[in-house]
Amino acid sequence: MKRKTRKAIRENLSSYAFLIPWLLGFFVLTLYPMAYSLYLSFTQYNILQPPKWTGLRNFFVMFAGDAQYPKDDRFLNSLLVTLRFVFISVPLKLVFALGVAVLMNRKLRLIPFYRAIYYIPTLLGGSVAIAVLWRRLFAGDGVLNTILRGLFKLDPPAWISNPKYALYTLMLLAVWQFGSPMIIFLAGLKQIPQEYYDASSVDGAGRTRQFFSITLPCLSPIIFFNLVMQMISAFQSFTQAFIISGGNGSPLDSTMFYSLYLYIKGFGFGEMGYASAMAWVLLIIIGALTALTFRASGSLVSYGSGE
Repeated sequence: MKRKTRKAIRENLSSYAFLIPWLLGFFVLTLYPMAYSLYLSFTQYNILQPPKWTGLRNFFVMFAGDAQYPKDDRFLNSLLVTLRFVFISVPLKLVFALGVAVLMNRKLRLIPFYRAIYYIPTLLGGSVAIAVLWRRLFAGDGVLNTILRGLFKLDPPAWISNPKYALYTLMLLAVWQFGSPMIIFLAGLKQIPQEYYDASSVDGAGRTRQFFSITLPCLSPIIFFNLVMQMISAFQSFTQAFIISGGNGSPLDSTMFYSLYLYIKGFGFGEMGYASAMAWVLLIIIGALTALTFRASGSLVSYGSGE
């Protein structure tokens, strides 16, 4: 028994030895920064001076405010802009990705090449270079307006500089990066048994009926997964808004994403305590919306087991 006990201890120690790098990374690079940012969210901290405890003042300024500490209207605007971006761009991206995945799920020549081509925007879309290119594409004298004026004799607005349209250009850029959900949809389509389609064809079902009665129900877990992941990613969008808006959410804060405003407060104005509070509010919002999505999925998602 003692020999077996010593052997079990040695095996456990070996396991923990292999886990040490991950544990160090988790505690030093993840858990400790999260705990410290939670503490900073209740303080006034400008990096140069020690944190000063202020309690709930940062959160009070975000949502209420008073004569001494006025409400931060830009915070609420950034939240509304981000919610609008998420609730419009994410469904459009998923619809577009699913449509392309259905087209790519065919046995045709050069299909692997086309799949790779359609995935490229996801690899490049988050880069600074693409954001700069997008800004020039939709500028007042950009390529798009040049084509509209030359071929169609139109007088288009400066899309990036117009508060009515600036956010939609960022939505279009987000939808253009549809490669990741497309690949996941394509993998899900490959798992649907062909027998379902053969049997429905015998019963006289057309392609449209097959899509809504077979493809969508069988893909519901994949759709749900993509929805959650893309929603979380959209809430954290930063690079495109930072580059295209010039780093200040222009014009008129119409592209002031939540993460961009958090960056401005923390690194632009040095209000790290307030920025930390914003980060935790964002975490709560994402967690709440994710929980609501999971709750609503009960009657919409089918896992093929009667649930």
